[in-house]
Amino acid sequence: MDNLSTNERVLWSGAPRQGLVLRASDWLMIPFSLLWGGFALVWEYSVFSSGAPLMFRLWGIPFVLVGLYMVAGRFMVEAWQRAYTDYAVTNQRIIIRSGVFKRRMKSLHLRAMGEFSLTENSKGEGTIAFGISAAGNMFSGMASWPGVDELPRFDTIAGARKVYEIIRNAHSAAHHTRPFGQRLG
Repeated sequence: MDNLSTNERVLWSGAPRQGLVLRASDWLMIPFSLLWGGFALVWEYSVFSSGAPLMFRLWGIPFVLVGLYMVAGRFMVEAWQRAYTDYAVTNQRIIIRSGVFKRRMKSLHLRAMGEFSLTENSKGEGTIAFGISAAGNMFSGMASWPGVDELPRFDTIAGARKVYEIIRNAHSAAHHTRPFGQRLG
């Protein structure tokens, strides 16, 4: 991990699970996307087979494209995003690097960091979210939707409880050290 400051050391680094990931929100999104996509395709088929005017033929195309994205494209986009994401915990901060075309780095300083939570499955894989979300975890993974910006998080990492404990200990240690130059008493 580059761009570390003086006396900063990496305590853990990793990446999200690669490939297809199904989430709790998919229990709703998959049936909805199949209905949306199916309706849009039936609409387009009926409009083209009836010889309807050009405007009606063009009208359904965006709905078909959105349907295709909801059925399959969103899974590919999210997998692509996760392929270009990595995480680190240092003794001073949380680092999330991501971005397919343009790399972004988000740093959360442990001293300023508020709440963080762990969601874990039976295999020990999980997500550590930094901050509080009004929507909770139901819609985690929706970052593949254009314009959606989620809470910073370590998504679908192996050994999530161990990483959570590393963060908890580093967070606690950061709050028990004095800032440089501060004197006792």
